[in-house]
Amino acid sequence: MTLLAERPVQATAPAAPRRRKRPILPYVLIAPTLLATAYLLLYPLVRNVIISLQEFGLPQLVRGDAKFVGLANYVKVLSDPEFWSVVKRTLWFTAINVVLIMVLSTSVALLLIRLGRWLRLLVMGGLVLTWATPIIAATTVFQWLFQSRLGVVNWALVAMGFEEYRDYTWFADGEATFGILVTLIVWQSIPFAALSLYAAMITVPQELYEAARIDGAGAWRVFSTITFPMLRAMFGLITCLEVIWVVKAFVQIWVISQGGPGQATTTLPVYAFQVAQSLQRYDLGAAVSMLMVVLLVLALLAYFRQLYRQEREA
Repeated sequence: MTLLAERPVQATAPAAPRRRKRPILPYVLIAPTLLATAYLLLYPLVRNVIISLQEFGLPQLVRGDAKFVGLANYVKVLSDPEFWSVVKRTLWFTAINVVLIMVLSTSVALLLIRLGRWLRLLVMGGLVLTWATPIIAATTVFQWLFQSRLGVVNWALVAMGFEEYRDYTWFADGEATFGILVTLIVWQSIPFAALSLYAAMITVPQELYEAARIDGAGAWRVFSTITFPMLRAMFGLITCLEVIWVVKAFVQIWVISQGGPGQATTTLPVYAFQVAQSLQRYDLGAAVSMLMVVLLVLALLAYFRQLYRQEREA
C-alpha cells in the first residue's frame, strides 16, 4: 500500500477533439438553386457587360462578328445631353414615387394597427388583391380609367361640374401622363410596403406605447420617438426595395406612353430599350443599362452608409 501511495500519478493529457466533418448533403441540396440563380442573374449581367464593350448592332447580331471597342460606347452615351436629361427625369420620378409610397404605406400600416379584427382583415385582403394584380392588367385598367371619351375619370369630373375635362385627352399631356404613371406605380407598391411595415410594427412592445401615452405623448411623438427609431432598419430596407422597384419600372411606362408624349415619361429603362430596339444599337442600350445599374448601386451604397452611421451613433 505504501509503494502504491508513493508512486507518482501520471497526468493523462486530454484527448485532442476530433474534427467533425462538415456534412456535404446541405451543399448538394442547395447547389441546384445556386446554379440556377447564377445562370438567371449572373450570366445576363456578364453578357450585358460584354455587349456594352463591343460594337454590337443588327449586323453583328446576325453575323456574330462583334469586335471589342473598349469604353467607346460609354463615352458616347455619357457625352449625349439626352442621356443626362433622362437621368434627371429618372431621379425626379423615383424621388416622387418613393416619398409617396413610404408616406402612404406608413399611414396604412398605422391604420391597420388601430382597426378592429374584421375590418383589418378586409383591408389586408384588399391590399393582397391589389398586390396580386398582374402589372399588365392593372396598367390596362388605368388606361380605361383615363380614356378620353369613355373613361370613368372624365365622366366623374364632368359630373362634378368640371366641363373642361369633357373628352380631355390625358395621354396627350406630358405632365398628366407623368402623374398617371406615378399614381399607378404608387398604387401597385403600397401593399407590399404597408404589409411589411405593419408586420414590423406589431413586434414593438406595447408597454412602450402605454408609457408614452401616460406621459401625455401624442401620436406623432409616439411614432417619432418609439416606432421609427426601433424600426429604422426596416424602414431603410423597404425604402431601398422601393427605390429598386421604381427605378426599374418599365412595363407600366411602355404600355401607357412608350416614354411619351415627346420624352416626358422616358426613364432610363425605357431609354435603354428605345436605343437598343429603335436604333438597333444593342451596344449603346447595354451601356445605358449598365450605367443605370451603377447609379443605382452608388445611391444604395450611400444610403446604406448613412444608415450604418446612424445605427452606430444610436
